[in-house]
Formats: sequence, structure tokens, C-alpha cells
Amino acid sequence: MSTVSWVVVVVVAVVAIVAVGYFLLQQQRRHRLRDRFGPEYERTVQEHDSRREAEQELMARQQRVDSLDIRPLDAGTREIYARKWMEVQERFVDAPGFAVTEADHLVTSVMAERGYPTENFEQRLSDLSVAHGRTLDHYRQAHEISGRAARKEASTEELRQAMVHYRALFEELLGGSGDESSGVNGVNGDRIPRQGGPEHRETTDGDVRAARRDTRGR
Repeated sequence: MSTVSWVVVVVVAVVAIVAVGYFLLQQQRRHRLRDRFGPEYERTVQEHDSRREAEQELMARQQRVDSLDIRPLDAGTREIYARKWMEVQERFVDAPGFAVTEADHLVTSVMAERGYPTENFEQRLSDLSVAHGRTLDHYRQAHEISGRAARKEASTEELRQAMVHYRALFEELLGGSGDESSGVNGVNGDRIPRQGGPEHRETTDGDVRAARRDTRGR
């Protein structure tokens, strides 16, 4: 085989190796993004013209959050917020609309306490997606119901569901990490009354788990 032929073979082999390496790196990056963002990965892909653009945005979100001073809550602060949640939940019986508004403010307050910027709702969603992508849709649904409640357009059952959705994210934020918390004293195990029936049925942790399964598509 001539020298030129050998050069061609080597060049082709190098190009093939580089192409395979690039493909494997892309797959690894895609796997990491899917694992980190959960359902938010597919949602972002659907909102963009290409998967590459969506992945670039997700990486930009991660870089932004990495630059923030996100910190866990100390035990004392967690207990204070847990008590506040119980108080809000107790007020739901007599004033469900007001309780939902308070729950929204409480979630925002915990975010600020942990170092998340809270001025803009869409930016809140973007920042939370990095560590809380698996429960973020709860926040979207709760916020939407809260907005309708402010206009007196939400039913009592919808308001109860909003409390369940808020609690799903609230528990995670109180847990002090990006993983789903195993529960915080005073939050996990409490109950949200379901109005409208003489037996006064209640919402328990099963409602939160079921809502999470619906959000994740399982």
C-alpha cells in the first residue's frame, strides 16, 4: 500500500474515532441532564426547535444556579418554617383561599431563605428546575390555582389540591438538598382537610405521592 493510501486510512480512522468520541460525550451529557432535570428535560425539549438548543439552555440554567449561594436551612429554621406551614394548613378550613395565598408566600420565603432569587416567577421556575425538576410541575399547578383564587375563580377542591402541590415542593425545599426529603417534623404527616362532605375527609401524604406519580408520568 502506498504512503498516500496509508495517510488516507489513518485520517479516516482518526475522524471515525473523533466522531464516536463526540457521540459518546453527547450521550453522556444527555443522560446527566435527564437525570438532573427529570421531567423538565422533556418539557424544555418540547419548548425549543431542537434538542441541542434545549440542552444548551439546561446547561445555562445549571451554570447560573452554580453561581448562586444556594444553602441548606439549619435545623432551627426548618422547624420554624414547619410550624408556619402547620398554621397555614390549619387556617385552610375557615379560609381556604387565604391559606393558599399564604402557602404561596411561604414557599417563596423558603426559597429566598435558601438563596434563590424570587423577583420573577419564570426565573424561579428556571432556577428550581436544576435541583427540583421532579416536583416543579406541582409549583406550576399550585401557582396557577393561586392566581385564579385571587380572582375568586377556584373551587374549594382546587384550593385543596393547590395546598397539596405547594407542600410537595415545600417539603423538598425544607429538606435542605436537591433530593426529595424524607419528611420534616411538623410537615410530613400533617393533613389538609377536604371540605364539602359531612365526614370532612382529609388529604394525607398519599395525595402528595399520587400527585408526584402523575407529574412524573408513572
